[in-house]
Amino acid sequence: MNFLSNGPDDATTTIAFAHGAGAPMDSGFMQVFAERLGDTGSRVVRFEFPYMVERRETGKKKPPDRLQQLIKTWQDVITELGSNNLVIGGKSMGGRVASLIADAAGVKGLVCLGYPFHVPGKEPGPNRLEHLEELKTPTLICQGTRDALGTRDEIAEYRLSAAVQLHWLEDGDHSFKPRKTSGLTEDENWQNAINAVGAFIKGL
Repeated sequence: MNFLSNGPDDATTTIAFAHGAGAPMDSGFMQVFAERLGDTGSRVVRFEFPYMVERRETGKKKPPDRLQQLIKTWQDVITELGSNNLVIGGKSMGGRVASLIADAAGVKGLVCLGYPFHVPGKEPGPNRLEHLEELKTPTLICQGTRDALGTRDEIAEYRLSAAVQLHWLEDGDHSFKPRKTSGLTEDENWQNAINAVGAFIKGL
């Protein structure tokens, strides 16, 4: 497994951080979150799913692997890093797949950055919501208030486990980017989310 690592190697907590469906582990979003979370004292480890590794090697755009392959990759990462003092999660799809195995893996916590509750304009489908109703792993979901994959108003109707905390990024889209009219910047919302993740990890 090819890892990118930020933060101190001797950190108490390691965050395993997976990319979303469309962008690799060194995208601008992933880079900023890994570097700044590393600066808070956690070790942040990034990896790529097989389809993204192949995309990087061939230059050909491939769709994400089947769910079972994505799950197996996460399980391999957890085996390699060890579940003790490990927080798993990531951007969109990466966080969603982590959420499916968090309880079984026995990890310390789960962090989802822009959770894809549903395809835009549709109701939540399989493996999107049901498991979050029974989740036992301490979980933080950072979500833009106008995320097309789950807005604040929509999520208010969902029955989420008491283990799930929600942190809202005002006027943020799926990558937390606000509109200019909000008076906020993308970087401010990113830093807001990073602060929330840092506080969540300290509280575990």
